[in-house]
Amino acid sequence: MDCRHARRGGSVRPAIGADAGGATQFTEKTGGVGVSGRAATIDYGDFQKVDVRVGTVTRVESYPEARRPAYKLWVDLGAEIGTRKTSAQITAHYTPEALLGRQVAAVINFPPKQIGRFMSEILVLGFPDAKGEVVLISPEHPVPNGGKMF
Repeated sequence: MDCRHARRGGSVRPAIGADAGGATQFTEKTGGVGVSGRAATIDYGDFQKVDVRVGTVTRVESYPEARRPAYKLWVDLGAEIGTRKTSAQITAHYTPEALLGRQVAAVINFPPKQIGRFMSEILVLGFPDAKGEVVLISPEHPVPNGGKMF
């Protein structure tokens, strides 16, 4: 899974990936120098800073210009937030038809990120399978779009 975020505007963003044993590794990227280790302990206030919401995929397009196979997704996050778009490297397990109407979890308060010619506004969340391919996080039962994870 490649959910890496580069240093932007002086902020440090985590890079998330799987180690050789499949365990999630967190690496702080600071000026191009990475320091690996397990995630530091945080308090509930830190957790609350990450705004994870649920939304429904309403539109999917192939993204042939991407460096790795990807889709462009439009996700309806409810009336308060609206529809936001993202690029996701999820072609190993999902077809565009299977994604339409699917509810997904997404971080909505990262700053927008330019991915090629496409501006990604949210980060859709998933876990790596045994081969490192993304398996999306979805609620087990339908929930209202825009619901906040707690």
